[in-house]
Amino acid sequence: MISEEQFQNELDLIIANAVREDVGDGDHSSLACIPSSAQGKAKLLVKGEGTLAGVDFAKKVFNYVDPNLEIEILIEDGVAVKYGDIAFYVEGSSQSILKAERLVLNAMQRMSAIATKTQNFVTILEGTSTKILDTRKTTPGIRALEKWAVKIGGGENHRFALYDMIMLKDNHIDFAGGITKAIRKTQDYLKEKGKNLKIIVEARDLDEVDEILKSEGVYRILLDNFDYDDTREAVKRIGDKCLTESSGGITEDTIRKYAECGVDYISSGALTHSVYNMDLSLKAV
Repeated sequence: MISEEQFQNELDLIIANAVREDVGDGDHSSLACIPSSAQGKAKLLVKGEGTLAGVDFAKKVFNYVDPNLEIEILIEDGVAVKYGDIAFYVEGSSQSILKAERLVLNAMQRMSAIATKTQNFVTILEGTSTKILDTRKTTPGIRALEKWAVKIGGGENHRFALYDMIMLKDNHIDFAGGITKAIRKTQDYLKEKGKNLKIIVEARDLDEVDEILKSEGVYRILLDNFDYDDTREAVKRIGDKCLTESSGGITEDTIRKYAECGVDYISSGALTHSVYNMDLSLKAV
């Protein structure tokens, strides 16, 4: 996984780019009718239900736009909220509050939706030893926010990007000439480059599981689109030789059954690519 410093740098880039995109050469709506000396106060109003996420990010946005803005937090990230709750108050320059408003809302609405969906999956998995993982199926440019929201919802992050973990999927295997060749070439590459990256290898059937197990140094086997019976059999064959992960169209209706097959992880792209934003509003008070 990426370091905390790398993660914070990603957040800084997101904020700077989002403000550039939204504000440009100025928030002329506010500049036209609100004096620069005007002071105001606004509340973050919850208009839905779920798990709140993005409060800490909102603090970073407000601080970036205007370090003199004061934020009073009433509800922290990861807390269940309902219609009518007030997450925080922000007070200071009215122009600054309005400049930050849309970025804060866009981020928090999506992050809260992801955290809510993740928390639902985590609840379904209670009583099993299986953990839910996100994927790289994220919105371009804001991956750090979406993966942060998964963590807030109680899930775990898969690799952040292509550079922090090796994942040999079907196309890598086919282009490399087979599973064993792909693993061997990867291990040679990592040794040559002096890199210490974990290796995950995808299996499409039980025969491929058996072939993967012939190689040393595999961190996790990805059981892609296996049915329940084959998943149980794969877990049995793999034992404690490496970790296991199920993926491929797993839904809220099927995730518990896959967990009961004994896999260590279940990855779901739906955590980030198929959510409905939580309704939030920033209102002047």
